[in-house]
Amino acid sequence: MAGRDSATTGFLRAAGWADAGRSALAGDASARRYERLLLGERSAILMDAPPEKGEDVSRFTRMASWLLAQGYSAPRLLAEDAASGFLLLEDLGDDLLARIAAADPSREPALYALAVDFLADLGKRRVPDFLQPLDGPALAALLGWVGEWYLPAMGAAPDTVAGLPDTFVRLYRGLAGDRPMVVSLRDFHAENLLWLPNRSGIARLGLLDFQDAVAAHPAYDLVSLLQDARRDVSQLTEAAMIDRFAGDSGWNRDEFGAIYALLGAQRSLRILAVFARLCLHLGRPRYLEFMPRVWGYLARNLAHPALGELAQTLAHLPEPTNADLARLKDHSPCPTP
Repeated sequence: MAGRDSATTGFLRAAGWADAGRSALAGDASARRYERLLLGERSAILMDAPPEKGEDVSRFTRMASWLLAQGYSAPRLLAEDAASGFLLLEDLGDDLLARIAAADPSREPALYALAVDFLADLGKRRVPDFLQPLDGPALAALLGWVGEWYLPAMGAAPDTVAGLPDTFVRLYRGLAGDRPMVVSLRDFHAENLLWLPNRSGIARLGLLDFQDAVAAHPAYDLVSLLQDARRDVSQLTEAAMIDRFAGDSGWNRDEFGAIYALLGAQRSLRILAVFARLCLHLGRPRYLEFMPRVWGYLARNLAHPALGELAQTLAHLPEPTNADLARLKDHSPCPTP
């Protein structure tokens, strides 16, 4: 850690921010750390993404440059040391959509409408060549973590959901339609989106945490936004936003609802597995508190008439009960980083 601290100090000195005041910001499930820097009346955000922990800031900077070129509100790059894993970024503020909606629920529909309008506009842009596709087989491969992490965490046998990837791919091919894939920021939810009232149009939406962007189905980021693992979105808001997006994007509402439910089920399954892994492998039990909400999304998605085969495949998938979550928390083997 001392070596990392020294490297941070050197980066800030070279960037002209050595004398800045520093305060830690909330992180995410990655190995990245963030700090707000204050130097006189100026502020900036330090991203510390250690390469030895698998981080690569070039993915962030490449995607940020593309988003800025489209007129979107990604943070501008102020300084960079890619080899060491440091970025100095424009400070877009603290007005996260999640915080605003929690403080004043009456603002939720308008805030989410802005995010949905952004997604509709994003779907009209040509997908850059550097984005990898997250298609049916790739989505199905991610479901392998259900057997690897979630089922063992629940005390169930890995073959409890035998045939899950094949069932998913079959349904995806039938429901996805022939629409081309679009740019997907992937971690698109209210804690990664900012309200920027001094800008206009969809530029009022500030964008964070997009380094894992891919090319995916148009419904993928909408599910991420509306079926948020970290907060409850009103079901009235969810239904209205699905209608808004489908209308703006020229989708048949019933057809779109089916693929939305399928991708919602896939995301819920993957997230349950990721949260189990974060607890058992990385010692981050705080993610367990989100699992009941994610299970609720899964149950709601599986109730869609088009997903009967998937519901049957998952008939014996164990629910994360309070007793299960308490047991997992007690047996989380690693200290929280």
